[in-house]
Order: sequence, then structure tokens, then C-alpha cells
Amino acid sequence: MRNFSWSRFKAVVRKEFVQMRRDRLTFAMLIGIPLVQLVLFGYAINADPRHLPTAVLSADNSPYSRAVVAAMQNSDYFTIRVHADSREQVRDLLRRGEVQFALTIPPDFGRDLIRGQRPVLLMEADATDPVATGGALKNLPAIVDQGLDPLLRGPLEHLRAGPSPVTLRAHADFNPEAETQYNIVPGLMGVILTLTLTMITSLAITREQERGTMENLLTTPVRPLEVTVGKILPYVMVGYIQVLLILTAAALLFHVPMHGSVLLLLTLTLIFIGANLSVGVTISTMARNQLQAVQMSIFFFLPSLLLSGFMFPFRGMPQWAQYLGSVLPLTHYLRLVRGILLKGNGAVDSLHHTWPILLFWAIIVAVGLKRFRQTLD
Repeated sequence: MRNFSWSRFKAVVRKEFVQMRRDRLTFAMLIGIPLVQLVLFGYAINADPRHLPTAVLSADNSPYSRAVVAAMQNSDYFTIRVHADSREQVRDLLRRGEVQFALTIPPDFGRDLIRGQRPVLLMEADATDPVATGGALKNLPAIVDQGLDPLLRGPLEHLRAGPSPVTLRAHADFNPEAETQYNIVPGLMGVILTLTLTMITSLAITREQERGTMENLLTTPVRPLEVTVGKILPYVMVGYIQVLLILTAAALLFHVPMHGSVLLLLTLTLIFIGANLSVGVTISTMARNQLQAVQMSIFFFLPSLLLSGFMFPFRGMPQWAQYLGSVLPLTHYLRLVRGILLKGNGAVDSLHHTWPILLFWAIIVAVGLKRFRQTLD
């Protein structure tokens, strides 16, 4: 301690504060990333989603069937979005992910209930995400009984004394055994691609800028589009290697069902890979060094991970978080992958989740080219 100088120590501390003040982007990341985590975990994350979109197919128009539907609508768990006309429409709504649940009320429901025959109510759930449906299905019997209770008076009083006057039959479609790996493993493909491709691309270009090799490009007639595509193309192959590894592990180790076309999945994955690589290129045009590139990549990855529906049910988040999550390509890619593998969706059904990724890609490419042109200048 005899050689320790407080004056030298204070000079070093002062120097670090000055350097931190000059590196505003790094300082903003140090503050911004904890704030993003705080806001998302505090406000947007909800493991017990409510107001889930529901379709109703009713072949009975008695006061009892209407009471059941009204009780579900008035509950916190279900929001009636569609009154379906056929079983085919119900299946299409569930397969495309437009509704989370579909309730089917059979003919003569009210007559059979009055006779004490305990008519069957069929509740089908899109169980590709078991966490999203668990709470609603658990509370459904109480909701139905509460809706019917005011009508079971007088001559029907005896129906209240025994078990529930109706039989609830729940079907967990697309994941009957509620296996979490069926939901997690396909989603990991999108998460891994987002993290690795965004970060590795941003680092590759930023590294050239730090080493001065980017100056060699300035002496050639190469155009920004040619540089961008040339930088991206090798990592497309890296992305496909990752996809093939994950699909192989999903099939052999986790026994994830693959009902749809793997070739279609690989084709549409190219759009997602291109979008993430373009994000990496755009980040590289803003980062001054590799540390900033890593920080900005994480700043893009964290909201993608938390708001996409991978870790927490997407429909459990507030509306503002769902709007923000819908902008991110990972959100739509997760639905696309799970739809193809677990539901057997084809190209037409997948188009609904493909065009938002294409739009994001086009916007990011336009921003990246403009920034890259400014960098070259």
C-alpha cells in the first residue's frame, strides 16, 4: 500500500468516466438493457393468459346454451371472436392459430340437460403451447356451472345437487399429451438463428472496420448491395446447418412430430435467415467496435426472446406488448414452424405468418443499405 497513490487512482477513475461519457452508445446499452428487462418482466410477462380468442359452434339455441356462451364471454379467460358455421371452419381457425379454443354445443343440448342426461360440451384447444391453455381449461367447469346456475331453479333444482349437469370433454389438439418439448424444440430453431446470425454478421463486418480491411473495398468499384449480399450469403449456409441439426435432434432425440412438409419449412426459413442477417448488417453500420455490435445484438435479441411467445404465452401479454412483438420476425417464425411441424400447415396457411417477416426484411434491408452507403462515403 506504500506505493498506492490517491492522485493517480483519482486520475484513472476520472479517465474512465470521461471515456464512458464519450462512448455514448455503450453507456446507453448499459442503461437500456436493464430497463428493457425491467419493463418487459414487470409489465409484459404473464404466465396465466386471459381473454383468449374463442370460436363457438352451436347447434342449439336454447337458453341453456346461450347461458354457457355468455358465461364464457363474461369470464376473464375467454373472448368469443367467431360464431362458426361448420366443423371445417372450426378446424381451419384452430390450424391457422386465429383462435385458441373452439367450443362445440351439440343439437338438443337444452332438452338433454333438462332430462338430466348430462349433454357433452366439446372444448378443443390449440395446445401447441400447453402453458397458454392450462389455466383456461382448468377454470372452464366452474365457468359453465356458474353460467347455468341461475337457470336451474324450481323443477330443475335437483340438477344442482349432484355433479355438474353437463359433461365437459376437452381435446388438446396438435399436442394431446401436452409435451413441452413439442413447443420448445421447434421454437429453439428460431431463437438460435436470431441470436447467432444477428451477432455473427454484425461482428464480422465490424471486425473488418476495426482492422481497416473495409478500406480495401473503398478502392474497388463494388456497390453497397454487392457487399451486403456477399457478406450475407456465407452465413445463409451456416443458418441452414443449424436448422438441419435442430430438426435432426428434434426427430431423433425429442420425437417431435413433423406432420407438415420439411421442404416447405426449409424454404420459408430462408426468409427468416435473411431478415436476421440483414439486422446484423444494419447493426454493423451503427456500431463503432465489436463490443458495441454485441451489445446492440443483445438489445435486439432480448425483446425478440421475451415478446415472441417462446418463453411466455404471447396472448398473455398486454396489447402494447403484443403489438411490439408482432413487429419482430421471431414471433411469426415461431408460429410458422409450429404450424408446419405440429399442425401440418401448408403454404397457404403459412402465408399469414410469412408476409410480416418479408416486410420486416425489406425495411431492414432498405435501412441497412442507406446506412452502409453513408459508411462508405
